Amino acid sequence: MDARVQDRDGFRSFAAERLPALHRSALFLVGDPYLAEDLVQETLTRLFVAWGRTAIDNPAAYAHTVLTRVFLSSRRRRSSTEYPVDTVPEVSYDDSDIAARLDLQRGLALLGEVDRAIVVLRYLDDRSVDEVAAVVRLTPGNVRVRASRALVRLRDVVDRHERAGGDPEQARAEGATGEGGPRD
Repeated sequence: MDARVQDRDGFRSFAAERLPALHRSALFLVGDPYLAEDLVQETLTRLFVAWGRTAIDNPAAYAHTVLTRVFLSSRRRRSSTEYPVDTVPEVSYDDSDIAARLDLQRGLALLGEVDRAIVVLRYLDDRSVDEVAAVVRLTPGNVRVRASRALVRLRDVVDRHERAGGDPEQARAEGATGEGGPRD
């Protein structure tokens, strides 16, 4: 079998295996399922270009690094060449606590892009401080400080939501008026 065909087959199996994890991370980064799909597609495109040309020691970590860098470096613009389709592939999750996921997404949306990337990489993708620092191009100390501050903001969002009894309108109003604790 030709080496290029093997590389394509290897990439296809890798992409199929990592797609759910990449999509989950992208969804937490951008907060919108459609933009997350675009981000994953751009990531897989860039990864495919590098697949046969570059020696990749840890393809999963490399894919998440590419995903994060694409997120941080580009402002998502809708292209005039995009067209709606009749059917959209279904992505299913086996999450038992949808409210917690929504709280997390709401909290992540309030963070800046770099802080959001740090939290997703560090706590959701379980990457080390040094790995996160390399991806977002900051010092490890800066990553620790920013992660700590971002977690405080996330806790504030979840606490406000819980105090509001799960009512998102009341939680938003409480956050806007400054009630319920200190904010950054």
